[in-house]
Amino acid sequence: MDRTQARNTFIDLIARFTDYSSKHLPDDVRTKLKELGDREDSQMAKIIYTAMFDDIKMADALNRPVCQDTGVIQYFVRVGTKFPLIDEIEDGLREAVKKATEIAPLRPNAVEVFDEKNTGNNVGTRIPWIDWEIMPNRDDVEIYCYMAGGGCSLPGTAKVLMPLEGYEGVVKFVFDQITSYGINACPPLLVGIGIAGSVEVAAKLSKKALLRPLGSHNSNPRGAELEARIEQGLNDLHIGPGGLSGRSSVMGVHIEQAARHPATIAVGLSTGCWAHRRALIRIDASMGYEVISHRGAKI
Repeated sequence: MDRTQARNTFIDLIARFTDYSSKHLPDDVRTKLKELGDREDSQMAKIIYTAMFDDIKMADALNRPVCQDTGVIQYFVRVGTKFPLIDEIEDGLREAVKKATEIAPLRPNAVEVFDEKNTGNNVGTRIPWIDWEIMPNRDDVEIYCYMAGGGCSLPGTAKVLMPLEGYEGVVKFVFDQITSYGINACPPLLVGIGIAGSVEVAAKLSKKALLRPLGSHNSNPRGAELEARIEQGLNDLHIGPGGLSGRSSVMGVHIEQAARHPATIAVGLSTGCWAHRRALIRIDASMGYEVISHRGAKI
């Protein structure tokens, strides 16, 4: 196909992928919710998990988003330097969001700062947000679509700690925030933590931590141990599904890190709700695709 055809195919594919990701939770999230639901012994918690799976089934049957708040769309792009449409991706993603907003439909959520005007099509200044990584000597592209409703973003925060606070300060920061605002994000939560030397790096890493598959671990053994300890500690709070108490508070805790300045430890926190709408697609040079996060999905 020529370049114009390839561009149109790319836009249509991403629009359908974005539509699909709003209506179908990824395989690992569904599996984890089932595991947590089976583990509960309180009647209220069991009712909440049953309602979650009823919601998932109705979204599929009625072809509607799992949650009415489809967020402000974010794409995390890993693109090969030889991908034929590398110059078309940003504009293509914006056009795809407009198209997905109509066909899904997605709730328009992009409000222009200062003007206080909803654009009506989920596209605005720097939105959809696009995060870029370059993959040398490859001709494909991998794109995460992430939809975080307003509740998911409410606990989000980042801070540079005083040096003496150390990693204990990181843990205290996370627990203070989750116990104060976590229920706003519709538990059980996925908790993303970024640790770095500056606040913007920590914040970005905390969001990227939410893209990791559930059950994965930090690449550093000490980082993986800290993930497990924080997860256990948060679960011991028994926040439960919907914040209504139960055996588990979180689906998981993911930490991503960057080397830091000797005098600073920055921590960022992002949360995902139980309806964690994170999807990953790989598109090759001929516009063939695979939806990696949803086994066997056809869009």
